[in-house]
Amino acid sequence: MYRILIFGNSGSGKSTLANKLGKDLVIPILDLDTIVWEPNQIAIRRSHADAVKDLQNFIENNIYWIIEGCYSTLIEIAIAFSTEIYFLNPGINKCLENNRNRPWEPHKFKSAEEQAQTFEFLQKWIQQYEERDDEFGYSSHRLIFNQYTGKKHEIVV
Repeated sequence: MYRILIFGNSGSGKSTLANKLGKDLVIPILDLDTIVWEPNQIAIRRSHADAVKDLQNFIENNIYWIIEGCYSTLIEIAIAFSTEIYFLNPGINKCLENNRNRPWEPHKFKSAEEQAQTFEFLQKWIQQYEERDDEFGYSSHRLIFNQYTGKKHEIVV
């Protein structure tokens, strides 16, 4: 049974790994961004309760799955159902490079131009990963990884 949870900083390769595993295993993928943010609106967050409901529905309606994202509050819910986790921790410079090379994400932005408008903000945000003390930060992800007792992988390269 595959119930895989992937988390880490923005630009760490979560979507890339999720898409590869999803294709190889032929199982559905949930990008947490798609349930956290209002559709077709930049940086307008949905209520936590709505995101949790959507997450629970995805878990309940799929025997096998991959969930990826950086939201520790949602990761902590999904991890109870996970059979395997990946903490992507390639370092800030690799995340910045990946963000520079990020293709257009049509499930998040109406156009490549709209996505480009968020680039500088996201670069700064990525650089703050190790300093942030919130659900998106390194300390939160590290704690989740360290406390998980099942099959786990930390990818640092």
